[in-house]
Amino acid sequence: MVKVGVVGYGVIGQRLADGVALQKDMELVGVADVSPTLAIRALKEKGMPYNFYLGMPENLHMFEELGIPVSGTLEELVQKTDIILDATSAGVGAKNKELYAKYNRKAIFQGGEKNSVADVFFHGYANYEKGLGKQFLKLTSCNTTGLIRSVDCLDREFGIEKVAITIIRRVADPGDYHRGLTNALQIDKAPSHQAVDLMTIMPHINATGILVHTPVTHGHIITVVATPKKKISKEEAIECFKKHPRIRVVRIADGFLGNASLFRYARDLGNPRGDMYEIALWEESVVNSGDDIMYAINIPQEAVTIPETIDGIRAALMMQPDRISATSETNKYLGMGKWIQK
Repeated sequence: MVKVGVVGYGVIGQRLADGVALQKDMELVGVADVSPTLAIRALKEKGMPYNFYLGMPENLHMFEELGIPVSGTLEELVQKTDIILDATSAGVGAKNKELYAKYNRKAIFQGGEKNSVADVFFHGYANYEKGLGKQFLKLTSCNTTGLIRSVDCLDREFGIEKVAITIIRRVADPGDYHRGLTNALQIDKAPSHQAVDLMTIMPHINATGILVHTPVTHGHIITVVATPKKKISKEEAIECFKKHPRIRVVRIADGFLGNASLFRYARDLGNPRGDMYEIALWEESVVNSGDDIMYAINIPQEAVTIPETIDGIRAALMMQPDRISATSETNKYLGMGKWIQK
């Protein structure tokens, strides 16, 4: 049984812990953080389903005052694990890497860290084999993760030469206040980092893109114009997407009008926190433009990277030898692809 620790129990860390706990071939040793945040207070109120380790021992008195049990230090957690999932704030993971290296432990970092922190910039479907046996992996960002899922899906079936994307980006996660309350759109200079990151993972594809920040919190939307090596019909593209266990094809006609509809649907399904591991792709958005194929996807930013992170565990520890067997195991335990009609 592979032993896993999660460092940073925030938006991503909570979901990583839950995702690992669902894997029947992994054991979640514990989670770590530095202060009694709302997430950790909620963990205590839920009965401490996960052992908690403290990243800053000098803050122990804060936890004692709140009656939050502490199982040990971050260093002790690292020693008990085979691999660490680092979900700390950008820059902190690079510092933590020294501790992981000290004990010769493997680690997976999230998209906020610089690519230089890891041996491989990783995606479970697009380049799983490159992560096999590596000590340090880094995940793509939420937008890039979902974008690559859809482009890789088409590329493996038909071959893709280039893509042009527009990202309509949520301004902050639900509950965040640090970006302020706005009634404006803000555009970044092109190309967006997601397009550059896609080319890093999939160097055979030429990509560019524009990013627009929007004052919403429940998900990003990306429009993609893909140029195939041979012309793809709308029907062929939709059929290809419908077979992918991490892409949910939805219809505007059925009431999926936008990102809020998907968030509400996830809550109606009973998904914890209203999470969705899969990206959604609107069937009515798939159109041909000359030889190009265009479509729009929804990126549930809080949970979309969880499956690919778990794929990373499988690659780094060589649990499965290839992307098909690895992603299939991850999908099975996370319950992904249940919506696919057999």
